[in-house]
Amino acid sequence: MASYCMTVTRLRLALGSGAKRFHVSAVFSAKAKVAMSRFEPGSSISYEKMHENISIVRRRLSRPLTLSEKIVYGHLDDPAGQEIDRGRTYLRLRPDRVAMQDATAQMAMLQFISSGLPKVAVPSTIHCDHLIEAQVGGVQDLQRAKEINEEVYNFLATAAARYGVGFWKPGSGIIHQIILENYAYPGVMLIGTDSHTPNGGGLGGVCIGVGGADAVDVMAGIPWELKCPKVIGVRLTGTLSGWTSPKDIILKVAGILTVKGGTGAIVEYHGPGVDSISCTGMATICNMGAEIGATTSVFPYNHRMKTYLKKTGREEIASVADEFKEDLVPDEGCEYDQVIEVNLSELKPHINGPFTPDLAHPVSEIGAVAKKNGWPLEVKVGLIGSCTNSSYEDMGRAASLAKQALDQGLKCKAQFTITPGSEQIRATIERDGYAKILSDVGGVVLANACGPCIGQWDRRDVKKGEKNTIVTSFNRNFTARNDANPATHAFVTSPEIVTAFALAGTLSFNPETDYLIAPSGEKFKLEPPTGDELPSRGFDPGQDTYQHPPAESSSVKVDVSPSSNRLQLLEPFDKWNGKDLENMRVLIKVKGKCTTDHISAAGPWLKFRGHLDNISNNLLIGAVNIENNAVNKVKNQLTGEYGGVPDVARFYRANGVNWVVVGDENYGEGSSREHAALEPRHLGGRAIIVKSFARIHETNLKKQGLLPLTFANPSDYEKIRPDDKISIFGLKSFAPGKPLTAVIKHADGSEESVSLNHTFNETQIEWFKAGSALNRMKELQ
Repeated sequence: MASYCMTVTRLRLALGSGAKRFHVSAVFSAKAKVAMSRFEPGSSISYEKMHENISIVRRRLSRPLTLSEKIVYGHLDDPAGQEIDRGRTYLRLRPDRVAMQDATAQMAMLQFISSGLPKVAVPSTIHCDHLIEAQVGGVQDLQRAKEINEEVYNFLATAAARYGVGFWKPGSGIIHQIILENYAYPGVMLIGTDSHTPNGGGLGGVCIGVGGADAVDVMAGIPWELKCPKVIGVRLTGTLSGWTSPKDIILKVAGILTVKGGTGAIVEYHGPGVDSISCTGMATICNMGAEIGATTSVFPYNHRMKTYLKKTGREEIASVADEFKEDLVPDEGCEYDQVIEVNLSELKPHINGPFTPDLAHPVSEIGAVAKKNGWPLEVKVGLIGSCTNSSYEDMGRAASLAKQALDQGLKCKAQFTITPGSEQIRATIERDGYAKILSDVGGVVLANACGPCIGQWDRRDVKKGEKNTIVTSFNRNFTARNDANPATHAFVTSPEIVTAFALAGTLSFNPETDYLIAPSGEKFKLEPPTGDELPSRGFDPGQDTYQHPPAESSSVKVDVSPSSNRLQLLEPFDKWNGKDLENMRVLIKVKGKCTTDHISAAGPWLKFRGHLDNISNNLLIGAVNIENNAVNKVKNQLTGEYGGVPDVARFYRANGVNWVVVGDENYGEGSSREHAALEPRHLGGRAIIVKSFARIHETNLKKQGLLPLTFANPSDYEKIRPDDKISIFGLKSFAPGKPLTAVIKHADGSEESVSLNHTFNETQIEWFKAGSALNRMKELQ
């Protein structure tokens, strides 16, 4: 059983009184408890060690520290010697644990297998949540997923057992909810192969989304690199009340900071308003912090977290956290790089969208704004749940509104779906009657999985291309993300507002002032939602869905069939040949927003996440080509014919032609999926040249031996034409902080030179020279 490392002299467990490290075990479920004395080798940090590191850094810096700094610097590999400069230096860190969801775990485990290492060096888990498609209902959809994905689930289960990784079976729930219920704790540093890993900040941890190659580094016991983050402070005052929910805080902040305003920074919430937010509400805020590009988000340890720890069977952790509380809150007088003030007493319910999560509107204004912009007012589907908003409190508040409607004989006018975040939440809301109320009002309870939030939705009520509106309590609403329909206008808001819109069936409904009409013809107004923060009768763990790795695993066989179309063992990428990259073709010059959904679509493509060659057939098929404003239609400069982006890339590779992608601002925002970096490398790409990058994607590109480069002058983007040839010079003297030069050869014979910046450090340059970070790891073994 995986467990937590807590060094406290007062905990005298079976390891003996002289031991310096103890582990307080996580409670996976009532059926999966182990003795508190169970020791898990490999954990690298403890509260006592973290305190020691913080003290060393505090003496060196001679200033008060933010909470973010305490946790991050408390996990430094070398606190005495590490250069620390927010926003500039790279830190070498020792995270406590790794978590992987099944779509990204496939490639992460394939890379770990390629490393040749026998076991993971830190506690790690795999969570099966991404491969379950929503069709008709939870039970049927889960069974269908088990049948369709049997090969992948078997690979992940056996690989987990062989290499010492915990395995959460399909149906257990969404990775971030499972982490919150079992693994997150105040002060933890956890990395996860999903961009919404910051959810764990709701329990006071620094939880960061990464690509699979980063996870492999940590699982291999190698110090993990992170650019020293800046810290944005969000000071909360006042108190939440009425229709306003924790989700409205991050919706408001997203409107202020935009989708790239948090890049390179940790968002740290503080102030007297924090105590009015539940622990799961804090998790909601941290979860959606991924949409502003933040490295992660975090809240200070308080009584709400302590209560949640106790309710989830981790009272011992709460007791130890109390002893080290000074390390789990910011120092008085600490300085932030930027401060945002939000008065919760004045905050109004918000709804963001469509097509981007930072387009913020007060709910009271969305009807008028939608009408003005020609957005469909009719709400076709309301969807609540997901990793962002599927807590017991969320479900209770939504059910309180549904109950009011049922008492008046009213059911939802829109379709309505409910996604429980975990088996524990599903079982508890079923026991306490919430699930029945939500079903009776017209809702369909889906499987404990990501489902429609990530495009795993077999939607059939509208045709592709048909303009329509959906309202969700999810975190992300990029074009076509939820249902593969680019004409769907998706809005994100709180579960309470989603429920109200589903009842009314229109965006023009303001639940704070407007009335609904019962079947009797009587008008009635919804009272503000209410709901218990945590279940008074405790959580029902539901079915046991956890598989612990065996003590002896050398006999466990991990099979990958050469004929499989779902899984494929990896071949090493080629090393750099020591020369500059000359006369590369422009595969595509991307116009506007280009998220990881545009680069490597999810939805039906999730089935190929373990097969690099097959999933490469979706490379950039959602990106807009500036030449013709079309998607997946680029000119093959060798034949003069137009074709799909991956087809042209394959043609270039087959003919020995290297290529580049040219992009706009915040390229690669969104998911942590490293397939968006693996695919261009696999198909012959050498460089991605853009105005700016999202953090995770830039790192993923470096890990796979590609060159993520930015225009020193962003306007130089305009100089590049689709039929240009681009050469990159300066690689023979490639060094940190030293720009590279691109020579652009136009078809008319003219040439232009532009300067390209990069953020490579010395270690990362070695990745490039070796062909990938994994290649470099093997060189050093």
